[in-house]
Amino acid sequence: MASSSSSSSLKFTVRRCQPQLVPPAMPTPREVKPLSDIDDQDGLRIHLPMIHIYKKQASMAEKDPVQVIRQALSRTLVFYYPFAGRLREGPHRKLTVDCTGEGAMFIEADADVTLDQLGDSLQPPFPCFHELLYDVPGTQEITNTPLLLVQVTRLKCCGFILAIGLNHTMCDGPGYAQFMSAWAEMARDQNMVQRSFFFGPLDIASLRRLIPQHLQHCTTFDLITACLWRCRTKALQIETDEDVRMMCIVNGRGRFNPPLPVGYYGNAFAYPAAVTTAGKLCRKPFGYAVELINKVKGEMTEEYLQSVADLMVMKGRCLFTTVRSYIVSHLARFNLREVDFGWGDAVYGGVAKAGVGSFLGVSYFCSAKNGKGEEGIIFPICLPAEAMERFAQEFNLMLGNKNQPQTTSATLIMSTL
Repeated sequence: MASSSSSSSLKFTVRRCQPQLVPPAMPTPREVKPLSDIDDQDGLRIHLPMIHIYKKQASMAEKDPVQVIRQALSRTLVFYYPFAGRLREGPHRKLTVDCTGEGAMFIEADADVTLDQLGDSLQPPFPCFHELLYDVPGTQEITNTPLLLVQVTRLKCCGFILAIGLNHTMCDGPGYAQFMSAWAEMARDQNMVQRSFFFGPLDIASLRRLIPQHLQHCTTFDLITACLWRCRTKALQIETDEDVRMMCIVNGRGRFNPPLPVGYYGNAFAYPAAVTTAGKLCRKPFGYAVELINKVKGEMTEEYLQSVADLMVMKGRCLFTTVRSYIVSHLARFNLREVDFGWGDAVYGGVAKAGVGSFLGVSYFCSAKNGKGEEGIIFPICLPAEAMERFAQEFNLMLGNKNQPQTTSATLIMSTL
């Protein structure tokens, strides 16, 4: 699509691609959320026009703002998934958000004009705004239509304009700023990093000193998982009232009656989840997290595993909840370094990186030696670069290594994805 516009004596053409829906990058909860009685008042049942104007940046010369912003929006909608849904009106005009995961409406565009040529048009009112945010038919309705309308318009000067139509029932000014900050961080977080952290005997002892006597029976797995969960939640700065989940992969082989056949090598595990709020996890003593992890492993029974299999059938092989969730798998017990093809033990044996497929929220605990020759456990983790720095700080604080960032808890592997 192409159309012309003018600002005073300036005329320019905007070429738009067909509008497309941008869904969340991963499956999100399918649920219905009622709006508050403040949210759904008549005065807020409007689409608020917003605009963000950006100059050329030499450091971003190789990046396409359309692709960066569209991909970041998709990832942001995983966490702000109600924005990917649709409003429904029920009895007494009560509005609810049907979290369908359909997505936001997105338009890619190019304009044959520079910011300098636009001159005084770079401040309200914007006489050409209708070209910078195309009025997609049907999107001006309040219900049963996308809650976000987004257009990114590239300019001849390599700057760009981001224009947004926001359904005001979804958020106010602070809420919009919070959403936009998350979206912008996701765009910068294309700089995701992988990094590994090592736990030696002294580190485990440090963690064990943080828990009360009645939890001293807990395992090394419990301690490391609780530490990872707590540090990661703090690093991501998750809102205190939001639920966070730590899913522990538990082997079900010894829990069947009759037992599985000898030599069975199929998948025989489940991942029961410990759930709490981010506030409780970060503010309560470390023993709180350890106890949650220790208890959740006990949920793994033959009946539990059978119920998981039944759920897969009933729900059409659905994916686990990914929002604010993390998974850990304890591979260290198998000591894959001992796989010997005739050359002796491997220097390292285990996973190559964190994550599984498109879901990056998975860490694997593998046996390893550090530079001092100490036996221990190493786990990779993937986080946005800024959050990774915060994670490392929290990690070292917990282990008492605040002033020793290059000790046993130092990174062994770091790479940009």
